[in-house]
Amino acid sequence: MFTTTVLEALAAAKIPAYVDEVMPYVVAHPVDVPQDEAESGEHVIVTTLDGATPIYRAEAWVPDRAPYFAPVGTVYEAPGDDPAQCARAVAEWFTTPRPSAGAVLLAALAEWGITTHSDIGMSYAVPLDPTTPAADICNRPHLSVGDRNPSVEHVPAAHTGWTLFLHAENGEPVGDPLFISGDGGPVDCDADSAAVAEAIADFLTCPTR
Repeated sequence: MFTTTVLEALAAAKIPAYVDEVMPYVVAHPVDVPQDEAESGEHVIVTTLDGATPIYRAEAWVPDRAPYFAPVGTVYEAPGDDPAQCARAVAEWFTTPRPSAGAVLLAALAEWGITTHSDIGMSYAVPLDPTTPAADICNRPHLSVGDRNPSVEHVPAAHTGWTLFLHAENGEPVGDPLFISGDGGPVDCDADSAAVAEAIADFLTCPTR
């Protein structure tokens, strides 16, 4: 049964949760919040979408003009039948400070001495000429690396793969992706970030680019 499976996965991830008495979904909440106060603050609702391939979905909510709630963001949504991966995403969501796939990528790029310009949480731009002013990067030849999610702010356990494109002087992408990973399901964020960082470093140092 869906709720039992999810409860067991969350318990293994050390996240308290319970089944809503009215709706057939699971409510997860921070460890330091009692169950009877879970919905008085930010909490995560875990559901499943039926279909040819099951989809686990976890979304964060906060109270908004009782008895209503407002969505904060999608914690996890991916095809597959791995409730443990969904539970890991929920556990990361409740971690303080909250980790992000973007931070994992930036750390991997820093290993190569590569700095980036953030594009409002959606992707990162890497200038081909390191002397390019930050305000001008997207109007000059550059690389862009983004998540298939497509945000870079989601937790690492919800990472679904990086895409890397070359952009011309006008900012438009050129040709096919230089790097692409994932097929819609979760991808190991550490390994994937290391791989795309190496691809970026190789491109920037290639004498024939």
